[in-house]
Amino acid sequence: MTDGQADIEKRVLVTGGSGFIGTNAVDAFLSAGHRVLSLDIKEPQHPEHGDVFRRTDILDMAALSEAFESFAPTHVVHLAARTDLHEKKDLAGYAANIQGVENMVRAVSEQPSVARCIYASTKLVCPTDHRPSSTDDYCPDTLYGRSKMEGEEIVKKSTTMRCDWCIVRPTSTWGPWSMLPHIPYGRFFLMIGRGRYFHPGRDDPPKTFSYVGNAQYQIETLLDAPKEQVHRQVFYLADYEKFTIRDWANSISMHMRGKKVWTMPGPMVRLLAWTGDLMKLCGYEEPPLSSFRLRNMRADTTVVPLEPTERVTGPLPYSLEQGVEATIAWLTEMNLVD
Repeated sequence: MTDGQADIEKRVLVTGGSGFIGTNAVDAFLSAGHRVLSLDIKEPQHPEHGDVFRRTDILDMAALSEAFESFAPTHVVHLAARTDLHEKKDLAGYAANIQGVENMVRAVSEQPSVARCIYASTKLVCPTDHRPSSTDDYCPDTLYGRSKMEGEEIVKKSTTMRCDWCIVRPTSTWGPWSMLPHIPYGRFFLMIGRGRYFHPGRDDPPKTFSYVGNAQYQIETLLDAPKEQVHRQVFYLADYEKFTIRDWANSISMHMRGKKVWTMPGPMVRLLAWTGDLMKLCGYEEPPLSSFRLRNMRADTTVVPLEPTERVTGPLPYSLEQGVEATIAWLTEMNLVD
């Protein structure tokens, strides 16, 4: 395809359609009037997605091939992955991010109806504050990041796919449907709403985060863009508007509580982080704070290159304030806040 994909009647296959970004993607594609098939090993979060859901494990090549053949997708958005950072021993626990990608490449290669495929990776193929020199600059500091690096290399080295394809690297993403256990930003809103959030010290570096509505808009735009703009490219998904965690937390708190968040003194923050480290050593996977999380909170994450994405996708539909308001409205609708 050289003139874009917008004129094709879309039949969109979404893997990981029951996850956070996946739920938003399925909802957006259905709202746009496209035919959708959502593949996941878990039931949909959204009750209205049951009609387009099919329980499928991407590690089951036979089941995956049958789903592709029966649905005959024109577009594929591959989001299925294990996305937590809990694995500490080896890559075997992240098989979905490696063998699963191999299976996806094979399924896409075998299905002639596919015109374009988007493979989701992560910005954590490098440390969160690393400025990559190129899209082949890999230096992951977690097993999760390493597994996604290997997944990217599988896609890049493939010679069998006949469709256009690109890789996207979501940054820290937040918004509606972010209440899964391993996604911290849903809990972030709840903690602020209940007056339990404190800002850790005076450090307040700029951040590149992504409201999920903007990330979905970028995905949709990349599905439709001309081949020469996207084929074999890597794009970071993030808001072009930069802000600090304090800015974001204060915006949420002013909407939910009418006051700004409290700042905890630095020594108390370090003590709480060390306590979280000890809790992790004792088997508690998600302490309120740890040294690793604190280091990430204090990192400048605006180093990822967004210019290639902005050139293709143009202005984004949601500002920080609009994203905050939409997320609070969703939390209220779901009876998660008053």
